[in-house]
Formats: sequence, C-alpha cells, structure tokens
Amino acid sequence: MGTDADGPRCRDEVCVTCSDRAVPVRIRELLGDGLAVADTDAGPEEISVALVDAGPGDVVLVHAKEAIAVVEDAP
Repeated sequence: MGTDADGPRCRDEVCVTCSDRAVPVRIRELLGDGLAVADTDAGPEEISVALVDAGPGDVVLVHAKEAIAVVEDAP
C-alpha cells in the first residue's frame, strides 16, 4: 500500500484498514460508557465493548476498534 496527498492507497481491491479482518485482543480494564483498554500488538488501545458482554481478562475479536465477539472468557 502506498500513500499520496489524499492518504493511503489500496492495492488489489482490499485495504488492510478496511478489510473484513478482526483480531483477537485481551481486555485489560473497563473504562465505562462501553469502552475498554485492550492489549494489542501495538500496545494498549481503547476499544468499544458496547456490543459484547466482556470484562478484564476476556479475549475479544475486534474490528475497527469495536469488539464484535468474545472468544475466551477470563478464568
């Protein structure tokens, strides 16, 4: 993916940022208002957990900073 004056350019009809890929992350803490801090490959990030019933220690699938499924409950 290259860049130009308008931002990132896509190749092969799919951008990494707008693909249908969800990544698993572990929730570190709940912040309230449907938000949480999760541990990601890039470090801690704020995500929305408004669509799932998840808490600290749970692993959720995240797409576009939105948790869309719980894949592993905390012990």
